Amino acid sequence: MRCLARLSSKALLVLCSLLALLSLLLWTRCSHRPPPAPGPPEHPGGVPDSEEASPQDAPRAPGSAGRAAAGPRYEEIDCVINEEQTVKGRREGSEVFLPFSWVEKYFQVYGRIAQADGGERFEFSHSYSKVYAQRAPYRPDGVFMSFEGYNVELRDRVKCISGVEGVPLSTQWGPQGYFYPIQIAQYGLSHYSKNLTEKPPHVEVYETAGDGNGNGEWTVPKGCSLTTVWDKSRLTGVKQFSCPESSEGVSLELNNGRDFIISFDLKLLSNGSVSVVLETTERNQLFTVHYVSSTQLIALRDRDIFYGIGARSSWSTLTRDLLTDLRKGVGLSNTKAVKQTKIMPKRVLRLVAKGRGFLDNVTISATAHMAAFFAASRWLLRNQDERGGWPIMVTRKLGEGFKSLDPGWYSAMAQGQAMSTLVRAYQLTKEPAFLGAALRATAPFKLPAEQRGVKAVFMNRHDWYEEYPTTPSSFVLNGFMYSLIGLYDLKETAGEKLGKEARLLYERGMESLKAMLPLFDTGSGTIYDLRHFMLGTAPNLARWDYHTTHINQLQLLGSIDDAPVFKEFVKRWKSYLRGGRAKHN
Repeated sequence: MRCLARLSSKALLVLCSLLALLSLLLWTRCSHRPPPAPGPPEHPGGVPDSEEASPQDAPRAPGSAGRAAAGPRYEEIDCVINEEQTVKGRREGSEVFLPFSWVEKYFQVYGRIAQADGGERFEFSHSYSKVYAQRAPYRPDGVFMSFEGYNVELRDRVKCISGVEGVPLSTQWGPQGYFYPIQIAQYGLSHYSKNLTEKPPHVEVYETAGDGNGNGEWTVPKGCSLTTVWDKSRLTGVKQFSCPESSEGVSLELNNGRDFIISFDLKLLSNGSVSVVLETTERNQLFTVHYVSSTQLIALRDRDIFYGIGARSSWSTLTRDLLTDLRKGVGLSNTKAVKQTKIMPKRVLRLVAKGRGFLDNVTISATAHMAAFFAASRWLLRNQDERGGWPIMVTRKLGEGFKSLDPGWYSAMAQGQAMSTLVRAYQLTKEPAFLGAALRATAPFKLPAEQRGVKAVFMNRHDWYEEYPTTPSSFVLNGFMYSLIGLYDLKETAGEKLGKEARLLYERGMESLKAMLPLFDTGSGTIYDLRHFMLGTAPNLARWDYHTTHINQLQLLGSIDDAPVFKEFVKRWKSYLRGGRAKHN
């Protein structure tokens, strides 16, 4: 028995040794395996440290490291939105992707696929409008805000540029077309600003009968006559033409494919017309724009476009943008908006004159900004009424709860932008009529809406100048600030004595603006007006283009008034364009 016990002990010792050796071998083999790849870092609680943190790269799907050849694996997944609708999304691991077409509408954000660095990328933006950089402190004889970038005549709510008046006709609130002082002033201010910021245009001269230096050649068909005569009023030679309306007319070869602003001096002795033949991008088809001695606004017949230019029985200069005239003619409609067209002028072929009259100084140029500016300035001179205003002859309904404005109402924005236009015309010409009209334009600022003025008072304390003098008051922000800019332009130009009234109106308005700016801040954008306060309705949020207008106006006013409130609001309102928000509780 003792021998068996000794044998069992020895066997047990050997068995334990074998097990120890086997464990050692296994441990050595396992210690040479690589460690597992770490997972993506997680934010505590599943949210970023900061609401303004930059977006993180999308984490890889589990197990995707080191598998470059394999593409991402997506699964379709139903996304239930507010328990109201279901949107098809895609899932990649723990990430879920929603279609941008849905994101765009739901969050009112913007994005597009763009070409960059030889490939494609997706460009995302929280807003669609840009703020311009304030170049220098604002001056009444300088560029007006960022208006050098405005193209008023190309707006689809501009029916055309009147051949008689030389200014735009609006269809903003009616398809028939009417003269809207705000639009006319903006037309003038935009061209004034372009003239200051652009290079002088290239000008091609085709006819100057006085010195014979024109580059064009005339063709005179049978039954027509063309002679050079001396004009006593102008003290120069001019071209006299006589052609029956039924004839081909005398024609001047132009053949210009570079520029499309035509200008000429004209005096008609009877009914007549001057036409311009254009080769267009529409399969090289020819369109003819006729400028006729009538008061007809605009007409289209096949490929002939007609603009009435009035009797023109005394010398005057007609300057026309052929690109605009062609597009407005081809896009003519009976609705508020001009139809969009891809037809563009390709070459100006010739000018054709019919009837009896005189011509001189035929040119084609790249631009004619000052002609447009003075057309607007002189329209404002001719159309100011005895109350100092420019009545708007169309009904305006601002919204539910406001009484309609009947034709003949005044606008503080129109008054202000007219002032800004007129003082610039005065600075250039020193004609007293321009300054006098601007001074008279302050009259409606002193009268309340019920007396056909533009003044409102907020909470019986703060004077406000109404873009729309509604009942109840509406307190539109951008129109108010435009009126303040006009009053500033006038007080600075007129001087201490003549500009006293404008200065008092401006100072009272600036006090109101500084006090009331917080009422227009939503914490993520701005508000167009104060109807939510006056009517108890939902707020009328400003679109992004109005939001940037508010910022641009505050930047301008901040350049002439260093009150900290302007800088604070500009900084905060700019942040909203990039998704910034006010802090929450």
